[in-house]
Amino acid sequence: MKDVNIRPMELDDLDQVTQIEKKSFQTPWSKVLYRKELFENHFAHYFVIENCYQIIGFCGVWLVLDEAQVTNIAIDPIYRGQGYGKMLFQYMLSKAMLNGAKSLSLEVRKTNKAAQALYERFGLEKAGIRKNYYTDNNEDAIVMWVKL
Repeated sequence: MKDVNIRPMELDDLDQVTQIEKKSFQTPWSKVLYRKELFENHFAHYFVIENCYQIIGFCGVWLVLDEAQVTNIAIDPIYRGQGYGKMLFQYMLSKAMLNGAKSLSLEVRKTNKAAQALYERFGLEKAGIRKNYYTDNNEDAIVMWVKL
């Protein structure tokens, strides 16, 4: 992991980001949506993680006043289980706190036990359920949050 770098997402990253998005999510975001997030949403902060200058994952967070809301996080499937998600989440969490966030929340699929375990390692607790949250299959989302 010596050639790992985490940095803010840039416009030139969107081809790689959307490829990871398509591999990771049943209803992937488009380049147009990411472009709007990067350039029009002043609350949005997006980061990529690179290994040997290849993007292998990304995450996003909205910072509104003193609250952080994770929008998405994904690691390319071939790099999962190697600690990259943990590194990226820690980086994003640190950036949120540096920008004044006092709490962080997110939604995660009820069936995504690996992601839930990662978030629990960072102190996030299950706080509720959003029924039929995911439009692709009406799966419930678990709301998780932590006071920073």
